[in-house]
Order: sequence, then structure tokens, then C-alpha cells
Amino acid sequence: MPRYARGFDTEAAFAHLILRDRKLGAWMKRLGPIQADPRWHKPFDPVDALARAILYQQLSGKAAATIVSRVETSIGSKRFHCDTLARRDDADIRACGVSGNKLLALRDLARREEAGEIPGLRRMSCMDENAIVEALVPIRGIGRWTVEMMLMFRLGRPDILPVDDLGIRKGAQVVDGLGVMPTSRELLARGERWGPYRTYASLYLWRVADAASEAKVVPAC
Repeated sequence: MPRYARGFDTEAAFAHLILRDRKLGAWMKRLGPIQADPRWHKPFDPVDALARAILYQQLSGKAAATIVSRVETSIGSKRFHCDTLARRDDADIRACGVSGNKLLALRDLARREEAGEIPGLRRMSCMDENAIVEALVPIRGIGRWTVEMMLMFRLGRPDILPVDDLGIRKGAQVVDGLGVMPTSRELLARGERWGPYRTYASLYLWRVADAASEAKVVPAC
């Protein structure tokens, strides 16, 4: 059974993409190399990470951090999992500012963890990306994009392209000089040339989108 490493050689990825895609390569040279993410080599609990992803959905970072802190205080733990979440009833969790839908998602996550349905890090190291997506998207409140972010930023898988992400699509639009953003299907086809380092290409597409947005900002007089 193959084992998948966490992280990849960003220098090799940079050299590969420069050669494979002239347009993207020009932006990469302009923006400079992106270093390896230190989180690739740090241990983490997938259940805890998914719970935090649920709590952060559709909120500003500051508001979400406040709610997370309240829940941590309420359950008496910095780690979210079935045992700690079970320490408080629904009313207590809701009192922390957690919406009804997010509470249902947290309870579903805890139930699935207790049933052994959530793979841990060791098990994930033997699963390919599609298998991890298939294992996690049945959780209430967890979509493919959330799992892709875990694959990219926590597991360091090298060949992830979140084709439904607006920032990624905007970056591709800028790189190719398009009048409109490419569709998810068009971006999937466009990204074939970036394999096996589509994660690294995605990091640049986000930066390209940010750079293009900043260039349109007119400073106040």
C-alpha cells in the first residue's frame, strides 16, 4: 500500500511549472518563489481541524475566533472531538454563538468520529486524495472545498486544484488575459499541464488574483 508524504519539493515544483506554462511562469518569476508551508510537517487532529473549519464558515476571522474561544472555554478543552463536545448540551454550545446549522454539523462530526468513520493522520497517509474527499464530504457542513484546503495546507498534497474557488478562477483569468473567469470545467482542463504540482500552481493563482486586485485599488488623496 503506498504511503503519501506530507509536503513536497517547492523548488522542483517551481522549476517544473516555469517550463510547462509560459504565462503562469512569467507571474511566478514576478512574484518570486513560495516557500514550503511549515504546517505540512506539524501534527494535527483531523477531527479538531474539521470542527474549526465548520465554526469559521461564513464568518470573519475575528468573529469566528471569538466563538471558537467561547466553545473551548465551555467544553474545557482546546481540542474539539466527540468526548469534549459531549461535555455540554446543545443550549450551552448555542450560547457560545454557534448557529443551529453549525451545531448540527458539530454533532454529526462527533457522531461519525465515535463510529470510527473519520480517518486519522496515519490512515490518511495511505489514502489518495479522492479517497480522503469521499471519506469526509458526507459530514454535515463539510464540502469538497474544505477538504481540499486540508489536503493542501495541512497534508501538503502536491497536486490539488480547487476548481470551484473564486480566487483560483480569478487568478487563472488574469494569467490568461481572459474577459471572464474560466468555468470550473475549463480550469480543470487548463490545469492538466500543471500536474503533478497543481497545489503549487494554485498558491500562485491566489497571489496573482490578489496582485491584480491590489493594482486596481486607487489610493486616497
